[in-house]
Amino acid sequence: MKRSALIELHYLPSIQFFSKLLAYQQIVIEEHENYQKGSYRNRCHIAGANGLQIMSIPLEKGKHQRLPIREVRIAYAQPWHIQHWRSIRSAYANAPFFPYYSEPIEALFQQRPEHLFTFNRQLFELICKQLGLGEKISYSNGYRSETDPETDDLRELVSPKDENAARDPHFAPSRYPQVFTEKHGFLPNLSILDLLFCTGPQAVEILRNSLH
Repeated sequence: MKRSALIELHYLPSIQFFSKLLAYQQIVIEEHENYQKGSYRNRCHIAGANGLQIMSIPLEKGKHQRLPIREVRIAYAQPWHIQHWRSIRSAYANAPFFPYYSEPIEALFQQRPEHLFTFNRQLFELICKQLGLGEKISYSNGYRSETDPETDDLRELVSPKDENAARDPHFAPSRYPQVFTEKHGFLPNLSILDLLFCTGPQAVEILRNSLH
């Protein structure tokens, strides 16, 4: 495995995404790509009382597909940010470590950032800090169609599409106790929030155990 990896930024990224922070010395976030539909860029998965729950950030109308990611604007016609936090609180209020990590995350949901990338970056950097992984992160200084020999290109590897999971031989989600395991069984590869709120300080070790 190479020393660094290049990957796009997601909304409350998945466990698979965060496992890459343990697999490489440095993770470079792609800051100069164009927005891609049907991805985790504005979507995440959590485990609620009714099972898998998908949360999507609404975007301002327009052709986002070819728009630079830093220019994609969030829509606030509906109070989605309030709804998302209510869903998170409902799903994880009984998780053992929710009281320890939730307050600064909730504070970000009370803001109204204009751009998707800005909001994703704020959440990502906060959670990296909570996990003690912030020093591994940097951001690209321009779009790269190809990576250098020391960098793995992980762009589009982590995706909601089932076929993409089979393309990652280095990830196999390690089990851990979840809030609704008895009701729904273990739900793998959810947002990092699930792992953080359910396991707290053990989250990094579980991420490491998910590497193969």
